Amino acid sequence: MGAQFTVSGDWGKTERFLKRIGSGDIYKGLDSLAQQGVEALRKSTPIDSGISAQSWGYKIKRDRTGITIAWTNSSNENGFPIVVMLQYGHATGTGGYVQGEDFINPAIKPIFDRISDEVWKVVTTDG
Repeated sequence: MGAQFTVSGDWGKTERFLKRIGSGDIYKGLDSLAQQGVEALRKSTPIDSGISAQSWGYKIKRDRTGITIAWTNSSNENGFPIVVMLQYGHATGTGGYVQGEDFINPAIKPIFDRISDEVWKVVTTDG
């Protein structure tokens, strides 16, 4: 004799969850969080002239696989992003080297944590 099992209940919670995901509710508030990332990056950018610190922005891209937040910085020298030089270091014109300073990761990590917390709340809230 084969195995027998009984299922009771309905798919209401699952259907509500899938509707929230499909409607984009999971992504509400990302614009505000992305802007918070810009502010955090501005505050942490080493300042010489202040141009690099004021050149932060962001782009949010949504496609069928999800959403991507890209923080951008438009300040460059000869086509090379200054914040990359500040983050990772760079050679000087006289043969020296300027050590980089990790200022991006510590600034943006709390924003990643907030994004994760906000998305998790939406996913786990029955509503």
